[in-house]
Amino acid sequence: MPVIAVGAPAPEFTLKNQEDKEWSLAAQRGKAVVLLWYPLDWSPTCEKENCAISTDKTLYGPNRVVVGISRDSMWSHREFKKARNIGHDLLADPMLEVTRKYGLEHPKVGFISQRATVIVDPAGTVAFVQVQEKTPEARDLKAVQDALAKLG
Repeated sequence: MPVIAVGAPAPEFTLKNQEDKEWSLAAQRGKAVVLLWYPLDWSPTCEKENCAISTDKTLYGPNRVVVGISRDSMWSHREFKKARNIGHDLLADPMLEVTRKYGLEHPKVGFISQRATVIVDPAGTVAFVQVQEKTPEARDLKAVQDALAKLG
């Protein structure tokens, strides 16, 4: 499946967060939602990136939601979030079902996602998509900040 396109309706989903609570995209309607796919908890780039995102105040606001998504379990997410002081929820997609809906499974390593960012606008439409070509490289946070600024 190709990567989700800008302008497409964002596929609805519900996943469990690190506290074993359901997190639903539909429940976020009316807010800009930043979906941050990353391959694995505890890997060096993912760790550094999630920590940096937690401290980047430009990504957060009253009408913005930031979540990380990986195949790791909610238990791994809970410990990762606690150990690294991560400020946003981490969603468990262990079977990559949501990752596939968005076309973000890794093309060479089928059991993880690509490092990718999808921003869903308040109406539920995909407003921004960024996929890292090289998995070890961190995402371009400036592009994410600029896309959020356009949404207001």
